[in-house]
Amino acid sequence: MIGAGHWSAPLLSGDKMPRLRDLGYALGQYPTGPLNAITDVAGVAVGHVTLIEGDRTRTGATAILAHPGNLFQDKRPAALAVLNGFGKFAGATQLAELGQLETPILLTNTLAVGRAIDAINGYTLDQPGNERVTSLNAVVGETNDSRLNDIRAARPTVAEMRAAMDTARPGPVAEGAVGAGTGTVAFGMKGGVGTASRLVGGQVLACWCRPISAGICGWTGCRWPILPRMMPMVPS
Repeated sequence: MIGAGHWSAPLLSGDKMPRLRDLGYALGQYPTGPLNAITDVAGVAVGHVTLIEGDRTRTGATAILAHPGNLFQDKRPAALAVLNGFGKFAGATQLAELGQLETPILLTNTLAVGRAIDAINGYTLDQPGNERVTSLNAVVGETNDSRLNDIRAARPTVAEMRAAMDTARPGPVAEGAVGAGTGTVAFGMKGGVGTASRLVGGQVLACWCRPISAGICGWTGCRWPILPRMMPMVPS
């Protein structure tokens, strides 16, 4: 525990809010993985730090680890695609050039990117086997949560983001207004973080999503009733 913020632990079944499938709607034709989460990919772990303090601290960080070992010594293939370049993503050039991931991924707010790099550097340099490492490529994604959060208040700190990596675990993960999704807003509604997985051709395809956008979700300026148009679940 740091200040009045809280570290969010993985949610247990029975504690979680209902997901879309719990409400009777399914997307797509492929079956989900056992958890319908990014952690269905073997070795992947997720950790959150969630900071909710007073009236204006609504921020946090989410760490995604590709495997439980030393990522710098055992790198993973990676790629990057940019849809909208108005972002402050760190580590993009080497990721695109070499196609390798050598550190955890941290997601946080826009003004915390520099601190996130420091957190990843410290985490990686402290790992056994990295005593002679003098260069590494920290990967950090960001969104601006200043509508709900005092983004100038220098939170999360380096130590808080380090905690997100230290507490990352496989298995069920918390979703919604936790971690990097604590202060996000999308299309005029509260945003958050989410995850999903699908079984395709004997492999697990999984994603982690943190939407944030201005404006109103709809066509010709009108809000659209999305749920009724989704595919209803068919009992198996």
